[in-house]
Amino acid sequence: MTFKPTLAELAADLAAGRTSSLSLTQDCLERIEDPSGEGRKTFLHVDDSAVLAQAEAMDLLRSSSAAPSPYAGIPISIKDLFDIAGQVTRAGSTVLANRPPATQDAACVARLRGAGFVLIGRTNMTEFAFSGLGLNPHYGTPLNPWGRAEGRIPGGSSSGAAVSVTDAMAHAGLGTDTGGSCRIPAAFTGLVGYKPTARRIPQAGAIPLSTSLDSIGPIARSVACCAAVDAILANESPPDLTYRSPAHLRFAVPTSFVFDGADKDVVAHFERSLQRLSASGARVEEIDIPELATIPTINAKGGFSPVESYTWHRKLLETSAESYDPRVLSRIQRGATLSAVDYIELIAARKAFIAAVERRIDRFDALLMPTTPVIPPRLAALESDEDFFKVNGLVLRNPAVINLLDGCAISLPNHEDGEPPTGLMLACRGGLDSQLFRCAAAVEGVVREG
Repeated sequence: MTFKPTLAELAADLAAGRTSSLSLTQDCLERIEDPSGEGRKTFLHVDDSAVLAQAEAMDLLRSSSAAPSPYAGIPISIKDLFDIAGQVTRAGSTVLANRPPATQDAACVARLRGAGFVLIGRTNMTEFAFSGLGLNPHYGTPLNPWGRAEGRIPGGSSSGAAVSVTDAMAHAGLGTDTGGSCRIPAAFTGLVGYKPTARRIPQAGAIPLSTSLDSIGPIARSVACCAAVDAILANESPPDLTYRSPAHLRFAVPTSFVFDGADKDVVAHFERSLQRLSASGARVEEIDIPELATIPTINAKGGFSPVESYTWHRKLLETSAESYDPRVLSRIQRGATLSAVDYIELIAARKAFIAAVERRIDRFDALLMPTTPVIPPRLAALESDEDFFKVNGLVLRNPAVINLLDGCAISLPNHEDGEPPTGLMLACRGGLDSQLFRCAAAVEGVVREG
């Protein structure tokens, strides 16, 4: 089995001269190009010569003690939603294939480049990020490493970002999260996925799905990995993740909504984690959050994503509607039916929802819930539109709560080796990202080691 190190371990190896950026990058490129692997479906664009030049440049800077950060030279993948100077941003679609190359990096990509990360390639995704399952009929769907022979899906929309990390084709992935698109693929593939408070990270140069809900975050192998990338993206100092006993933490578990329709594996893994946290001294309290039951009513006319994506796509739809994935197209077109009054009422309903939920959770360090109520389904089980939309809605339900709340959330692996992958989600209200990372770091070892 391939050793899959954390960013801190890679940074230490680079600093000690035990490896080089060129070596790390060549290893990743070999895995991407392996015809027996998922590289061809995971990446939509890789420029080997440019990538190797980046690695060589980082090695030269490090040899002169001028590396821009401890992570300089580590390969990271970039979701196809972000501009990279000189490359075409297709957003997992064929509709944009002929658009001009970007003239500059997206703001968050520029920050990663400035820290010295090697931009290994552009990863596959659900077209225009409009699904939590990760399917792409244009470029294929990269398969989950768990149950790959059965054709299990990776989750989305940041599907390629997750598979690039699980298969060691990159050591972290840049994704987006509008309703769970970092956390869902992380939960489905045994990784850590982070959704920050949206306003912390600039979204310039990223194709929007919903300007009200979009967030930009990492998928990686540990809480510390995600915290390190998040700090660079937000241009902040990384949080202090010095060990904190769970005995000082107080968690809230919603008693309804987030468990409806949950698989037995999801429930069993979640209950085991609660038992381990309680045994470690953490205080875990079940609470009623009745506002969660109002979410279907708030989103009854489609919610933010259809109307805000329709605004961006309206001109393209006039000329290229037939080129869209029909399952994506139908949801974007729904945005045309929302009136200005409907939209203003939606904004007001969200504001009231945020205020009410924040009052209920304010006395806790974080919320705990399953990231998704189901384990990764088989691709073959999603062939009909009815099955697709039913499963998609179920998969998005829990993580989307936090986007509507304008909060921050993280998904941790919540299963033992050999078990179906599940995720444990921790969440806080907006602006408490450092607090959330500290909680997640304390929880991470407890739930995986017992």
